[in-house]
Amino acid sequence: MKTYIKAISYYLPEGKLTNEEIHLEFPEWGINKISSKTGIHTRRISAKNEFTSDMALQAANQLFVDNNIDKNSIDFLLLCTQSPDYFLPTTACILQDRLGLKTTTGALDFNLGCSGYIYGLGLAKGLITSGLANNVLLITSETYSKFIHPKDKSNKTIFGDAAAATLISAESGLFEIGDFVFGTDGSGAENLIVKNGGLRNFNENGTDVIDEFGNVRNDNNLFMNGSEIFNFTSESVPLLTNQLLNKIKLSLEEVDLFIFHQANRYMLNHLRKKIGIPEDKFFISMDFCGNTVSSTIPIAISEALKQGKFENVLHCVLEGFGVGYSWGSCNITKVK
Repeated sequence: MKTYIKAISYYLPEGKLTNEEIHLEFPEWGINKISSKTGIHTRRISAKNEFTSDMALQAANQLFVDNNIDKNSIDFLLLCTQSPDYFLPTTACILQDRLGLKTTTGALDFNLGCSGYIYGLGLAKGLITSGLANNVLLITSETYSKFIHPKDKSNKTIFGDAAAATLISAESGLFEIGDFVFGTDGSGAENLIVKNGGLRNFNENGTDVIDEFGNVRNDNNLFMNGSEIFNFTSESVPLLTNQLLNKIKLSLEEVDLFIFHQANRYMLNHLRKKIGIPEDKFFISMDFCGNTVSSTIPIAISEALKQGKFENVLHCVLEGFGVGYSWGSCNITKVK
């Protein structure tokens, strides 16, 4: 049975953090330097009382309204998040009720970051091809800004909050979902982590420490070893690309468009050049929202559609990579 991406919508919170505001707080970081390295001008920041289910609700309702989707057609709800409302219950169960989905709807959370959208597409395809569902609502929603120390200028310049909702269906839609390649290397877990808050360090109290770059770090907050993440990405993503192309039996030249996890402009351009992807086949779109973790790929697909980037495209490759370490890739084919 074939599986399709039928529609995508996304939600950005009202709060904003601009390069000008970061420069005022950290004068040593020039506005042009921030823009050139990250490719980001504005990050969207969730309100103090706005959480993952709130943003997911907005994205899903936008999807339903924009595409005239009957809520009763949803058979399964998948929520990708690393910032759930609670340890328990499952945030997807809360969303089922808040969205008014039927009680025969399956619902679960899965905890992945920058590779999460690819894994979500794979899970949705599995549910549909196995006959367990006809329509799957995949939501990605993250409030990473709530993990970041206010004096951690490195992470503060990169991450933004957002949610995206995708309808995946057995009925024909925008794109047919193709094949997948996945990968995991948990040996890199401590290079991108929030150490405190889970049960292992439940009662630990973090202490502020200033690193060699002037960032304030605390185990209660998000820690990212930027150089190690860059090295991991630089090594794994080109291999991932080759593995997928071999699996789907397409050459690099036969792929019309590549949409990667929107980590930051510097990393993306490095990967593009290393893999040998022409600039006009490589879509970047994060300047208005920042790195929104699992939502970067669906937001980029949505923006590429709005900008007409898919007009002459047949084959598109999607790739996600990051925290875990975790990575995944798949191909989608535009429905003629």
